[in-house]
Amino acid sequence: MDYKFLIYISYSYSIPIGKPLEQELLRLGHSVRWFADQDEGKEKLLVEQGALHTIDEAVAYRPHIVLTATDSVAHFLSGIKVQIFHGFPANKRKGTDQFRIRGFFDLYCTQGPSSTVPFKKQQKKYPHFEVVETGWSKVDPLFPIENNETEKPTILIASTFTKDYSIALKDEVIEELVRLSKLDKWKFNIVLHPKLDAAVHAKIKALQNENFVYHDTTDLIPLFKKANILFADTTSAIIEFLLQHKPVVTFRNNMPGPYLVDVTEVRDIEKEITRALTYPPELIKHIEEFAAFSHPYHDGQSSRRVIDATIAFLHSDKSHLKKKPYNFIRKYKMRKRLQYHGPVFQHDTIIDSLDQK
Repeated sequence: MDYKFLIYISYSYSIPIGKPLEQELLRLGHSVRWFADQDEGKEKLLVEQGALHTIDEAVAYRPHIVLTATDSVAHFLSGIKVQIFHGFPANKRKGTDQFRIRGFFDLYCTQGPSSTVPFKKQQKKYPHFEVVETGWSKVDPLFPIENNETEKPTILIASTFTKDYSIALKDEVIEELVRLSKLDKWKFNIVLHPKLDAAVHAKIKALQNENFVYHDTTDLIPLFKKANILFADTTSAIIEFLLQHKPVVTFRNNMPGPYLVDVTEVRDIEKEITRALTYPPELIKHIEEFAAFSHPYHDGQSSRRVIDATIAFLHSDKSHLKKKPYNFIRKYKMRKRLQYHGPVFQHDTIIDSLDQK
């Protein structure tokens, strides 16, 4: 049976989340389109085959299933709304903000116990959605894990956009990393969050040398595979990298744990990078435990599990679920942002027709 899927994003960093899903959907013979509700995402999707460029086009597509890598979604679209997440829980706010229930979603496809357990607790409190642990589509291309040999130990630098944590905004940290690159012991690749100002990207790019290379990309997995360790701040990319069981050195991480090598002073960066490159056994043990807690799937088949779970939910008996909250203010803001004032699409007839096939 041919189902119509819509991959719904805001920013370009979510494109690598949708790509493995798109590939699997096309392989299975389903229809798939993309929609971005922010200008930055729309610009990047101009080059994506199957992109819908206006909200009217997205409404007219009449999807059965909306796969959403955002915190909210255009509620008036047809189809079940499925949360597939735009990152791992990174604890930037030292709390449960990433587990907030905003009332938009019918199904949460969680990445592993670190997200499944909190959402199961929320489900008991707000029984209008289901939770199914599937793994995360973005990391499908990471598996199987490869050990790539490099001429020099290679360190990937990744920075978040959050002002309080971003190493890209800490001149003393960047200056130290550039100094280390000039020692010719290690190679550094650096990627910055696309939401950082263009001036920050330009500044970092201007610092390039033979061993300090700026990459303008949101597809981090090829860089993950080439790197021996990661140097980062409080970005959710840390968790993605740790799934390879490789060390991560952080600078003043918001919630450091035993699976990280956290540095609080610039003068200690070189020493701790040197130590991390030895892969200390006790550190690796903690990394393996944390990786299993975050994402226990190593088969690269999370996209297939997401697709199977959403189709199963589409046809399932939902009579036990409560109605989603009215969300007047959030829904009004969504309509205003997308400049859409049409009706909420009634998709029950579409689902009924599918069940009759």
